[in-house]
Amino acid sequence: MRARLLPVNEGPIIELVKDMTVVGRNDDCDVRLDHKSVSSIHCVLVKTDGLILVRDLGSTNGTRVNGQRVRRAALLPNDQVSIATFRYRIKLGEDSVVVAPEVAKPEDSEDALLESGEHAIGGEPNKDAPPLKRNALPDVYPDRTDK
Repeated sequence: MRARLLPVNEGPIIELVKDMTVVGRNDDCDVRLDHKSVSSIHCVLVKTDGLILVRDLGSTNGTRVNGQRVRRAALLPNDQVSIATFRYRIKLGEDSVVVAPEVAKPEDSEDALLESGEHAIGGEPNKDAPPLKRNALPDVYPDRTDK
């Protein structure tokens, strides 16, 4: 599965080539965002089962999904993720054109899709998939106790 984070405001395109990608200001990070608002080891992105999981690693300025600060979350196509002041749109799949989100109907809300299990894997609805819950994701990286 090809997964990319396309910049909304500034920053480089982030191509997720590994199954687990550490993002931060530190030279040892897989993706380095050299800005004072980004923590040394800010967050980790994990590709799994047709979606991306993000986990904040105790960063100072936080990680947000669609404007809401999260410790961990599932990222679906066209979700917006903010890493400190860098904002990105999630793109999954082979094509390079990002589709603008349509006007949402109440029954098409993200929570309704997550609960129904009709989330997309590889761009196709997966009616056999178990329901996803953003707050019930497995730990992909242990909580940091050192800051």
